[in-house]
Amino acid sequence: MTGTPPLPRAVLGVGSELELRATLQRVVDAAAELTGARYATLTTTGPGREDRTGVHTAGPSRTPHVPQGPGTWELPIDVDGEPFGRLHLAEKEGGEREFTAEDVRLLHVLAARAGLAIGNARRYEAARRRERWIEGAAAVTTALLTGGSAADALLTVAERARHLADAAAGVVLQRTEDGGMEIVVADTDETPAATDGREGIADPGDAGDPDDIVGATIRPGSPVLVQLLGGEPVFVDDSATDPRMTTHVRHRFGPSMMLPLQADGQLIGTLALPRRRGDLPYTEVEKLLAVQFASQAAVALVLADARHRRERLAVFEDRDRIARDLHDLVVQRLFATGMMLQAARRGTTRETDRQVDETLGRAVDELESTIQEVRTAIFALQQPPAEAPTTFRGRVLRETAGAAALLGFQPSTRFTGPVENRIPERTAGHLLTALRRALAAASGRPDVSRVEVVIDATAVLPDGRAGVRLTVHDDGSAGSTGDDGTTVTWQAPV
Repeated sequence: MTGTPPLPRAVLGVGSELELRATLQRVVDAAAELTGARYATLTTTGPGREDRTGVHTAGPSRTPHVPQGPGTWELPIDVDGEPFGRLHLAEKEGGEREFTAEDVRLLHVLAARAGLAIGNARRYEAARRRERWIEGAAAVTTALLTGGSAADALLTVAERARHLADAAAGVVLQRTEDGGMEIVVADTDETPAATDGREGIADPGDAGDPDDIVGATIRPGSPVLVQLLGGEPVFVDDSATDPRMTTHVRHRFGPSMMLPLQADGQLIGTLALPRRRGDLPYTEVEKLLAVQFASQAAVALVLADARHRRERLAVFEDRDRIARDLHDLVVQRLFATGMMLQAARRGTTRETDRQVDETLGRAVDELESTIQEVRTAIFALQQPPAEAPTTFRGRVLRETAGAAALLGFQPSTRFTGPVENRIPERTAGHLLTALRRALAAASGRPDVSRVEVVIDATAVLPDGRAGVRLTVHDDGSAGSTGDDGTTVTWQAPV
């Protein structure tokens, strides 16, 4: 009784690998072993396929070139019912020039088993790839929610996405005031390299220095922007030749993905993942995974920003609470103690009480000084966030706005002359300190209903030099000196 011969070990071993590259190498090695061919290759077909070519050679040269013509054999390999590649063999050993019928039979068996093994390896690699993207998205979310600045958060997204996509660079673009987009952060896998003499064109294998990429812009009106601003991803086969790409660094890259970072209708920016020139285009699976990653990263960026804002709000609320406690408890108690000492001082009329009177006077002066310092600290605690206007006028108005919280009304503020251009930064700092102290003192005087602040950048000092003069006047009672209010003057040369 005759039956089908047992399959050689080489055929049975084809499906023993999980990695796709190793599986392809198993196939070509098995083909060479079964037929005695000196050379064997497996070349994949189809644009953008992620699979590579397996090569088997025998002899000392180990050349990857496989002869063509007589004495060669080609066999197609299908995977999941679709053409995958062609197995090519050449130069049969043992003195036989042509491949035998038995060789062909074994090759067909091998091709069928190879199709199954390659299909399994591709599914395994696809599952691993999805797992890596999911883990990457989770890692980005964790990193973003642990703190850091906005720029650090964007760089974290760009860096992790570049690794996952096997890209030459990961960049994030954000909108500009003129309606275009600008690269604000970049991460590359290359060190800076010399250019070939043409502006903006580096070696094809070099992604360039991140600092050189940052600042590149997409001009307003670009078709790419229309898609991105509409929340649609853009896929480019070759950045160097695609007319839609307008940045000066486009010549460095080949296939690319541009993915909107959008959450709840808010477009935070665009994540771009360009590969090197000559690299394989992104597959449909890679595109889908990258789009999902960008969507999750955008949500994480929004959550991180909201968390950062909540933390800042908590800090400012805590500062405001401390300021209120200082004002309501400490300042009022100090003020009451000072009034008690002043009353005791007025009661010391005899000559023998002169020393006590002097001691009480010094104590009252110390209390008044302490009250002013505490009020200055209260103003500092009640200042708006650091992002408030940083111009000189804005800083002055910020001080008066802080004083309004204790005065119960907004002080009047007037500027004379070119205060922004005429007052040096160092002088401006001293002026603001003097203003803060004057406002603190005014808030401690009774019956204050009006405070006037005047800053004159055209003042002339007593010695004839040009200067700036600060005048703070309030209508509060000045104690024993009368009830015409108090005027504080500070001046300095400019």
